[in-house]
Amino acid sequence: MKNLAYTSISIAGILVLLYLGKGILIPFVFGLLLWFLARSLKNLFERISFVKKYFPKWITNLLVFGVLILGIGFVSKMLTSSISSLLTSYDSYQTNLTGVLENVNQYLHIDIFESMKSAMGSFNFSSILSEIANSISGVFSETFMIIIYTLFIFLEESSFKEKLVKIASSPENHERTNSILNKVNTSVGDYLRLKTLVSLITGFLSYIALIIVGVDAPIFWAFLIFLLNYIPTIGSLIATLFPAIFSLIQFGELAPFITVLVAVGSIQVIIGNIVEPRIMGKSLNLSPLATILALSLWGQIWGIVGMILSVPITVILVIALSQFKGSRNIALMLSEKGDVDEMT
Repeated sequence: MKNLAYTSISIAGILVLLYLGKGILIPFVFGLLLWFLARSLKNLFERISFVKKYFPKWITNLLVFGVLILGIGFVSKMLTSSISSLLTSYDSYQTNLTGVLENVNQYLHIDIFESMKSAMGSFNFSSILSEIANSISGVFSETFMIIIYTLFIFLEESSFKEKLVKIASSPENHERTNSILNKVNTSVGDYLRLKTLVSLITGFLSYIALIIVGVDAPIFWAFLIFLLNYIPTIGSLIATLFPAIFSLIQFGELAPFITVLVAVGSIQVIIGNIVEPRIMGKSLNLSPLATILALSLWGQIWGIVGMILSVPITVILVIALSQFKGSRNIALMLSEKGDVDEMT
């Protein structure tokens, strides 16, 4: 009973620290994940014979960081431009929204227009877009710290193994710790690399579909689709509904809404059920229930960012728990088929 009380207090304390320290922890976690992606990009560069032969490691690292910084800057500029164009078209969107509500009122032959107007009296499309813009700006304002964290993790990587040997009290402990780190590196690195590829494909195809329909700011919606695809289960659904609902507001007609819903939804279904399983396979070995619980838990602690980070964090947690006798059963329950040795 005493052990249960201590465990409960410890878990509660950790949750409180995670919530209160999110301003520091979230950029660090993003920096860690960016380090995984940077390592994958570095390995890709090193496969090029010319780079491997003539470029020292520090130049390769510099090249990787240059690509990352240019990519982040390009995305930031394009998103800022897209959001600005949305804000300038606010009046026409508001007029179209009123027209849609009137059509719905006439079609259903019930007096819902006034009730919907009163319910949406505080609705301000411009303010919502401004909040989105501020949120994105907030993320990119932390980019500098994220890159700094990533840089120092890279610098620490060279001496980390030496420190690990000195910290380990025995060769067995060193081997176990090294095994945990290798599994985390393999599982999380593979997940991030492959999930990023799948999300890029989904966002790019959705971008083409939105351009064909004529939806405003297609780059913004494609980036949102790309980002939401990191959220398990519900991410693809939200990523389909957002641009579809916006097309209804933009055009004030049902046809574009149905077209976007079918086009983007079909892309999500094909990518999610055919392409993604073939690319990613069973590299994660996580229980669907554990995935949903992790999604809810981290969503409550860190919001949308926590949902995006829920799967990598859970993978790391399961691998760590599987290495100790007292917590191995928990890892078995969180795994898909009860075999934690498949986490690699």
